[in-house]
Amino acid sequence: MISLKTVKLPSIASLALLGAAALAVSSCSDEKKAETKEILRPVKVVEIAKADDTRALNYSGAVKARVEMNLGFRVAGKITERLVNIGDRVKPGDVIARIDPTDYQLAAKTAAANLTAAEKGVATADLANKRAQQLYDKSVTARSQMEQASLGYDQAVSTRDAAASSLDQARNQVNYAELKSDHTGIVTAISADAGTVVASGAPVATVALDGEKEVQIAVPENDIAEFKPGKTVKAGFWSDNKLVLDGKVREVSGSADAQSRTFAVRVSLPNDDRVLLGMTATIEANVGNASAYVAVPLAALAETDGKTIVWVVDRDAATVHARDVTVEDFTGDGVHVSDGLKSGDLVVAAGTQFMTENLKVKLPGQQSASVETSGVVR
Repeated sequence: MISLKTVKLPSIASLALLGAAALAVSSCSDEKKAETKEILRPVKVVEIAKADDTRALNYSGAVKARVEMNLGFRVAGKITERLVNIGDRVKPGDVIARIDPTDYQLAAKTAAANLTAAEKGVATADLANKRAQQLYDKSVTARSQMEQASLGYDQAVSTRDAAASSLDQARNQVNYAELKSDHTGIVTAISADAGTVVASGAPVATVALDGEKEVQIAVPENDIAEFKPGKTVKAGFWSDNKLVLDGKVREVSGSADAQSRTFAVRVSLPNDDRVLLGMTATIEANVGNASAYVAVPLAALAETDGKTIVWVVDRDAATVHARDVTVEDFTGDGVHVSDGLKSGDLVVAAGTQFMTENLKVKLPGQQSASVETSGVVR
């Protein structure tokens, strides 16, 4: 026979008490979950300085002598000897190269022989002229014969003078077989070597004359109006960052280059032994701005809804807010903003992709802190 054991069920009051306890525990758990702490996001910022009224234009070029001479023979011929190399210094009278003078020497000998013959012709005509004059004085010959003898003498003298000039010219051509420097300078280029047959006037060597040096730069048409002859500029050199000289714009090309569409500008440099030919120089010219602008790093820019913005920090609330800006132009180290920022604004310089409106941030130098957003601690 199976015995049945009676089980006592909990009372209604007990169930109510257990429900209340469970509700209290659940409520306390929800309140603890609501208690959250938002860590301040550290940001890198830049403070906007006073807007610049000027901007700098920088263009690079090479140092050149103000005057460079292309030296060539005054007569044609085959080069037999070259006596200088690139980098050699020359002075007036130094021989740079020679051509074969054989033909010119032969021409000089021929001219000398012609002059000798012409001088003898003058002597013969002089005797005939004097003889005709004597016979005419004695009324032996007619006046026409005396005048004919006089004309023959004058013709002989003219022939002699022409022969003398031809000899001088032939001797000059012999001398022209040697190419000599006319000024003091340094050889910067060689255009023809021994064995080359050159025409009269063809460049053989280039000599940069001692004296004033200059830098030639290429300026685009949108900036050429800022370069006028006499304008003072700064010249820096890649070889020495501490070497900075005051230069002046000497010459501005009247037309743009057909290929590059830039204008050639020549800047004169003061004499300085540290400046050597061929050095790379950077010319910096300060010009006025049509409108003032402020500079910010490129990383500070962001884009939202097709607009260019930056994130500006509210110093009092330590929060960030988006602000529309107008970009004027880009530079090597940032961007120029013409509208949207003012002096003293704090702009987030990095990490803009993590920014949201009213986000709490920690500025450099501030202590770390937590902010309770809601909830009651139990």
